[in-house]
Amino acid sequence: MSATVRPPSGPTAPPDGPGGTGPGGARDDHVLAPLRRLAAWSRRSVPLRAALGAGVLSCVVFCLGSLLAGSYPLGPHSRNVVDMGTQYVPFHAYWRQALLGGADGDLLMNWNSGFGSNFLGDIGTYLSSPFDLMVVLFPADHVELALYVITAAKITAAGAAMAVLLLRLRRGPWPVAAVLGSAYALCGWTLDNAVYVPMWLDGLLAFPLLCLVGEWARTGRRPVVGPIVVGLAWVSNFYTAYMATIGAAIVLLIRLLTDDKGRRRLTGVLHAARSVLIGIGLAAPLVLVIYSATKVAHPTPPVTFSPATWPDVFARLLPATSSTESPALYIGTPALALALTMPFNRRLPAPTRFGWPAAICLVALSLHWRPTHLLWHAGAEPNGVTDRQAFVLCGLLLIAAWLSTADGLPRPPALAAGLAVLAALALAARGTYAVDRWSYPVFAVALLLGVLAAAAVLVAPRFGNRARVLSALAVALLVTAQAGETAVAQMRVSELELQHRSWSPRLGRQERDMATAVAAKDDWPRTRTDPGADPGRNDQMVVGGQGAGYYSSLTAQVTYNTLSAVGYGYFAKGRRLVSLDNPVTDAIFAIGTRMRLVQDPVGGAGKVPQATTTAVPPLVTVRPDVRLPDDTARFGPSVFANQEMLLGARVYDPPARTTKTRHGKGSVTVSTTCTPGSRAYLSALTFNGTATMNGGRPVPFAGKLPAVRPPLQSIGVVPASGKVRVELRHTGWLDLPKQPIGCLVTSRLDQAVQHLSATGATGVQVGGHSVTARIPAGSTGTAVVAIPRIKGWTCAAGDGPARPAKNYLGLIAVPLDGTATSVSCDFRPPGLLRGGAIGATALFCLTATAIWYRRSRRRQEALAAPPQV
Repeated sequence: MSATVRPPSGPTAPPDGPGGTGPGGARDDHVLAPLRRLAAWSRRSVPLRAALGAGVLSCVVFCLGSLLAGSYPLGPHSRNVVDMGTQYVPFHAYWRQALLGGADGDLLMNWNSGFGSNFLGDIGTYLSSPFDLMVVLFPADHVELALYVITAAKITAAGAAMAVLLLRLRRGPWPVAAVLGSAYALCGWTLDNAVYVPMWLDGLLAFPLLCLVGEWARTGRRPVVGPIVVGLAWVSNFYTAYMATIGAAIVLLIRLLTDDKGRRRLTGVLHAARSVLIGIGLAAPLVLVIYSATKVAHPTPPVTFSPATWPDVFARLLPATSSTESPALYIGTPALALALTMPFNRRLPAPTRFGWPAAICLVALSLHWRPTHLLWHAGAEPNGVTDRQAFVLCGLLLIAAWLSTADGLPRPPALAAGLAVLAALALAARGTYAVDRWSYPVFAVALLLGVLAAAAVLVAPRFGNRARVLSALAVALLVTAQAGETAVAQMRVSELELQHRSWSPRLGRQERDMATAVAAKDDWPRTRTDPGADPGRNDQMVVGGQGAGYYSSLTAQVTYNTLSAVGYGYFAKGRRLVSLDNPVTDAIFAIGTRMRLVQDPVGGAGKVPQATTTAVPPLVTVRPDVRLPDDTARFGPSVFANQEMLLGARVYDPPARTTKTRHGKGSVTVSTTCTPGSRAYLSALTFNGTATMNGGRPVPFAGKLPAVRPPLQSIGVVPASGKVRVELRHTGWLDLPKQPIGCLVTSRLDQAVQHLSATGATGVQVGGHSVTARIPAGSTGTAVVAIPRIKGWTCAAGDGPARPAKNYLGLIAVPLDGTATSVSCDFRPPGLLRGGAIGATALFCLTATAIWYRRSRRRQEALAAPPQV
C-alpha cells in the first residue's frame, strides 16, 4: 500500500518576484545567474591568482638573482658548487640515459659506478622527484641547463603552494599572499643551501602541501587526495619530507589548539594520522629500499653537536649571509617585520596572537638542543649543513606574517613594536662572521621601502576614490622591497659560495670527447672500460664506462672496505671513491681498457683521451684453492699483499728492508731494493706533497685524512741497480705504512692473468641487474665475480637453488662442487619486497577509505534529498 503526497492546494509562492514567473522573477534570475557564477568563480579563483602570482614572482626573482650573479645559464660562472657538480649533475645525466634506455643497467643496478651499485637506492635519494623527469626533455650535453630548469620549477611550485596555504589558513588580499609565498620559496635556506642540493627543494614544496593535508584533516575533506599528497612528498625526497611532516604536524597542532574545540580536535588528529600513515605506506617500496641501503652504507666520521650562538642565528635573518654552521632563516625584511608584529597585534584573538609566536620560539630552541636536533634529522648528525630543517622555521615565520596581516595592516603601535624588535635583532647580529658587507645596506633599503608601503596603506583611507591607487602603490613597494632584496641576496650568496667553497667547472668538450672515446672502446661485459682518474665527480655517469668512481650517500661499506684495502683513494670521508691506475687491480676487476687524459698530440689546447687496452681475466674467475667459508681470508695493512690475496697470485717483490730518513721538517727519504725493471708504487694514506724517485719526475699526492685519501700511485721504474730512493716533500702530518713501496714484476702478473683467463668463465652475460657466466666443466672451489658483494645479491651454481651470495674479500663468491657449468647471480635491493607488501596494504586501505567515504556521502545525500512527490 502506498501513499501519494500531494502539494497543498493553495499557492506556495507569489507569482512575481524571485522564483516567480512574472516580471522580475525567472527573467531576473536568467539575467543575474551568469553574474552570480562569475562572482563565485572569482571567489574560487583567488587562490589560483595567488598561486600564479607567487609562482611567477618566485621564478622571475630566482632568474634575476642568477643574472646578477652571472651564474649559468644566465652568466659565465659555474653553479657546480660542492656536491652539485660532483653528485647531482652526474646523477641527472645518468638518469636521463636510464630513462631513455641507454644505460648498461636498469632501475635496480648501476653498472657504471663503484663496479656495480644499488641504483634504486640512489634514485630514491637523488632522483625520485617527478620534476626530475624533465631531464629527458633536454639534450645530453645540456644536463646542467635541465637541472637549472628543474630547480626553478621546484622553487616556483613551492611559492605557489605556500600562497594557497596562506589563503586556506585565512582569507585576505591575494597579492600579499603571493608576495609572502614567494618569500618562502626564496628564503635563505633555499638560496644558501637547497639550490645546490636540488632534491631538498622537494621538502620546500612538501611543507605547505602537507600543511594543506592537515587543513583537510581538520575539516574532514579530501580523505583520498590527502594520503596521495603525503605519499608523493615522501617519494620525492623522504629526508626533507620527514622534516616537512614534523613541521606540518606543528602547524596542525597550533591550528587545533587555537581554532578548534572539543571533538573536532580529536577527529582532526585521527584524520591526519590516517592520511600520514597511508601516505607513508604508499611510499614504503622506495623508502624502505633507501633505509636498508643507508644501514649498510659507509658512515661518515661522527660529528660533534655544536649549535650556533644566538647572535649568529639572528645574523641569518639578514640578507646576503652564508654559512653551513648556522640556520639560514632569511625571509625578507618586510616579511620578517610583519611576522614580528604578531605578538603586538591586538586585532588577533589571544590564542592566535600568542600561540604562533610561542610555537616559533620553541622550534627555534629545538635547533639548540641535541635530542630535538637529532629528531629533526632522523637520528643522524648531519655532515656539512647543520640545520637542514630551517625551511620549516622560515615557513612558520611567514605564516605568522600572513596571519598578522590578512585582516588588514596591523595598527601603528604594533608596527612600531615589530620594527623595534627587528632593529634589536639586527643590532645583535653586528660583528658576527656570517654578516657580509652587503647585508646591512640591503636590509636598510628593503626596510625603508617596506615602511613606505605600510605608510601608503595607512593613509589610503583619507584619499577616498584615490585609495585604490595608494593600495596598488603599497603592493608595488612591497614587491620591490621583497624581490629586490632577495635578488641581491641571491647574487651575493652565489658569489660567496664560489669564493669560499669548492666548485667544479661546467661539463664541456673534455667530457664529450671522453664519452666518445669510451663508447668506441666499450667491451662490456667481456671486460670493463675505466674512463680513468677524475676529480671525484661521478664521471662514469657522464662519460660511460664501468669503473670504480662513485659518489653517493649510499656508498656501501663493503665497497669502501674492499677498494680502500687494495689502494683506491677517496674524497668526502670515504663516500666518494676514485679510480686507481694500477695493472693488478685492473686484472682483479676485469678492466681491459683504461682511458687517460694526455696532452693533445697535434698541439691543440687542453687534453684528449687516450685508450690503453690490456689482457685481463674475465669478470668471473674460478679459484680452486678457495673454500668458503674461509675465515683466514682477511685484508691486512699492506695494500700490495691485499691485492695479491684478491688476485690469487704473488706479483710484487717480497717486502725488503725499508729505511726512512727524516731531513728536517717536511722532508723524508725512503729507501729499499727491488727487482730491476719492476715498477715501483707508493702507498701513502696521509701524504700531501710530492714523491720523487731517484731524482726523476715528482709525483703529486693530495692526502688529508679523514676527508681525502690519495690512491696508490706509480712513482717510476726500478733501475738496473735495483736501488729505490724516494724523496718525500710534504706538508702537515706524514704517517707512512710499514710497507710504503711495492715493486710490481710484470712477468708475474702476466702469468697470473693467463692462468685466471684459462680457468675462468668462457662467456659472461650481464642483464639489467643480473650476471650469468659459463664456466669450465668440473670446476671446483669458488667462482669469484668481480662485483662488490653488496646486500641484495643471490646466486646459484648450475641448476642449484638461489641463495644469498657468499663473500670473498668483499666480492661476490659462489661455491662450486664440480657439477655446475654455469653460475648466475641476481640483484634485488633489500627492502623492496617488504616495502612492496606495505605499499600494497596501504593501497588497500586507501581504496577502502575511498569506498567508505563514497558510500557515506551517498547516504547523506539520500537523507538530505526531499521526499518524492
